Amino acid sequence: MTTRILPAVGDPEAARVISTLLSQLPAAEPAGPVPDSGSLLDTLARLAAESIDELPEVVLVHERIGPVPALDLIREVALRFPAVGVVLVSSDAGPALFSAAMDSGARGLVGLPLAYEELAARVQAAAQWAVGVRRHLGRGPDLPAGPGGRVVTVAGAKGGVGTTFTAVQFALAAVASGRRTALVDMDLQAGDVGSYLDVQFRRSIADLAGIQDISPRVLQDAVYDDRTGLALLLAPADGERGEEVDERATRHIVGALRGRYEIVVIDCGTQVTGANAAAVEMADVAVLVTTPDVVAVRAAKRLVRMWERLQVRKAEDTAMVVNRWTKHTEIQPSLIEKITKTRATRTPVPAAFKELQAVVDAGRVQDLDNRSSVKQALWTLAGELGLLSAPAEPQAAAAAAAAAAAAGTPGAALAVRASGPVARLRGGGDRGGDRGRDRVGDRGAVGGWSRRGRED
Repeated sequence: MTTRILPAVGDPEAARVISTLLSQLPAAEPAGPVPDSGSLLDTLARLAAESIDELPEVVLVHERIGPVPALDLIREVALRFPAVGVVLVSSDAGPALFSAAMDSGARGLVGLPLAYEELAARVQAAAQWAVGVRRHLGRGPDLPAGPGGRVVTVAGAKGGVGTTFTAVQFALAAVASGRRTALVDMDLQAGDVGSYLDVQFRRSIADLAGIQDISPRVLQDAVYDDRTGLALLLAPADGERGEEVDERATRHIVGALRGRYEIVVIDCGTQVTGANAAAVEMADVAVLVTTPDVVAVRAAKRLVRMWERLQVRKAEDTAMVVNRWTKHTEIQPSLIEKITKTRATRTPVPAAFKELQAVVDAGRVQDLDNRSSVKQALWTLAGELGLLSAPAEPQAAAAAAAAAAAAGTPGAALAVRASGPVARLRGGGDRGGDRGRDRVGDRGAVGGWSRRGRED
């Protein structure tokens, strides 16, 4: 049996040494090394989309891979691609790291400097494990590449563009279609998801920070089961507690939610923090909301370029939603798409705040009339983004979702591309949020983050 091996090594000299040794292994078919964690995840996602049989049996992860730390990257690969055996290559082969690697999902640990016999044994063991898993699961193109549900992040170009309202309507559309849905408020200092749905709850996402193993029971204690059918994970009432939710905590929390719910909608607010940047990087669909005015479009371009510099997400992998659109608007979605280099969705959201004012002021946006043109547009977008049902033909999906929104029942869906490169952000970052049309302006900034990637 031929063993396909994909090494992930950032250092060119280490990559050369590893490639040389791998080429000497019997029945081995090593691929060219990928230089960073983003390239590794993108490569595996592309292969998994074709068939599980296209995935390599073994992935070698070097200890100095970046920007995501090696153990976090191993956990992500093990979660999304469970039929791949991961082996960590590290200069520290002690019991503490071995235990941590096994807890993250690795199938072996190889010490540096590399020894042929040890490398061959670890690769063979990981390959046999991967083959056994695939035989147990069954082969075929319809087998999912990873466990769990679909994660959708909604971020705003600036304050007041309608980010939270959009996220809430996406989640309501998904749950109305019968999908088990969680709505997460990651606008950690100024989250208002609870205010929009008239919910107060003693628990918040901050209560999950620092918990390494988030069991279903622990997660259930932090989630509020709303009358709408949504599972709500709210932002902390005390904004300063938002600092407790860092990048590592976000990865654990989103991973736990993905394993329990079919759809996870995350309101990321308008500012970049380590926590919400990690959520955007992990998302299957990243939505950016803007309005068709010069200030908002410039802010959208600025945010997209920041995501690219920090290796959070590529512009072309971001879906742009244009809110408060009219046919007389000078800046049309096609121009916004060209300026920001994102992918504008086919359905703009009309400017009709009078339809929303009563439910927004009452804090019950779930009671918005099904005849509302804004609701119909947002539920159509939910179908276009693949939140309502299995992927269908694009035109049929959009038409079905539009008809469903008018009738109060969502329709079909259109899948969009998966996430782009990976980010490693440390510490705090800018905090803040968008609270619909009733609050305008950007929030203040707290903390900082590591800057990676090219400078523009």
